[in-house]
Amino acid sequence: GSTKPGMVPPPPGEESQTVILPPGWHSYLSPQGRRYYVNTTTNETTWECPSSSSGISASPGPHRGSLPPTVNGYHASGTPAHPPETAHMSLRKSTGDSQNLGSSSPGKKQSKENTITINCVTFPHPDTMPEQQLLKPTEWSYCDYFWADKKDPQGNGTVAGFELLLQKQLKGKQMQKEMSEFIRERIKIEEEYAKNLAKLSQNSLAAQEEGSLGEAWAQVKKSLADEAEVHLKFSAKLHSEVEKPLMNFRENFKKDMKKCDHHIADLRKQLASRYASVEKARKALTERQKDLEMKTQQLEIKLSNKTEEDIKKARRKSTQAGDDLMRCVDLYNQAQSKWFEEMVTTTLELERLEVERVEMIRQHLCQYTQLRHETDMFNQSTVEPVDQLLRKVDPAKDRELWVREHKTGNIRPVDMEI
Repeated sequence: GSTKPGMVPPPPGEESQTVILPPGWHSYLSPQGRRYYVNTTTNETTWECPSSSSGISASPGPHRGSLPPTVNGYHASGTPAHPPETAHMSLRKSTGDSQNLGSSSPGKKQSKENTITINCVTFPHPDTMPEQQLLKPTEWSYCDYFWADKKDPQGNGTVAGFELLLQKQLKGKQMQKEMSEFIRERIKIEEEYAKNLAKLSQNSLAAQEEGSLGEAWAQVKKSLADEAEVHLKFSAKLHSEVEKPLMNFRENFKKDMKKCDHHIADLRKQLASRYASVEKARKALTERQKDLEMKTQQLEIKLSNKTEEDIKKARRKSTQAGDDLMRCVDLYNQAQSKWFEEMVTTTLELERLEVERVEMIRQHLCQYTQLRHETDMFNQSTVEPVDQLLRKVDPAKDRELWVREHKTGNIRPVDMEI
């Protein structure tokens, strides 16, 4: 899916005024209507208006955006690809203020209305959130459409969107290998053809033809040897300029992809682990709150001789549980932000690699057709001497030469006399 992990909009800022920005800086409006600034030279982003003296961004967010320039500086839609403040999911909303957590409910209902969690990833709820801006509109980019998991057609589980991209990369590598094998078979045909032509050119059939026709016939046989040479050169160039490059392109590609897979998978596992911690902390808070409410009620109706000290202790535990939940949510948000950033960086790299692979194959197939055209041209040149000699074939001249060599006498017989 193209829905990216949910994000809390930045705090509202002051209305922007017309200011002269330092060189390289431009201002844009975020989807929430807040103005932010981008340095198109360094790809820095900031909510604060850069002063003309420094030109250095002052990012107030908990993390400075660390996406590659292709994402960070992308503004086709007039919105930042990745706002300066690292995304914090609206899971955080559900916890409220940590000082109030000890005596109020966790407010899960609000969270559930704003977000939806699938396989430990928190997404904006489709009914409550406005449509998200694509990071690269109109480009059908990998970084926009592979955030959700997909049902595995082979089994009951799911396949992460990132896995689909990796599978495509590995399939591309396999296709490239098979193309190389195909060219290898094409080379074998050329070599076999050249070998047969060379052998036939040595055949002695009609070797005793004489005169200008004999010369032309000898040239026909020689042209086969010349053609064999052309085809051998063609096969050698196919090997060095097409087959070998296709076979050797990205030799360690599978190893690199495996490394890449493990990196993203580890981040996803960390996300799942921290999500489990959030759920555990949420449950613990609910239990502490129930305990506090029960003790408070018992004291009010004098069902128990619980002292104020017990109430204070229960309140402290409840507040502590609230603080724990806040901490767990923050850790979860950090993990999801890290995964988000790495996903964008890596999917864009996979996209670049695929474009590079297609372009590489296209260039080498163009080289194949170029060599093929050249071979036709060289083949044509092997029969040109034959054409020249065929035009010079002169039966009268051949007859003269042959008669001069083989004549037996030019006195004709006469009638017998009686």
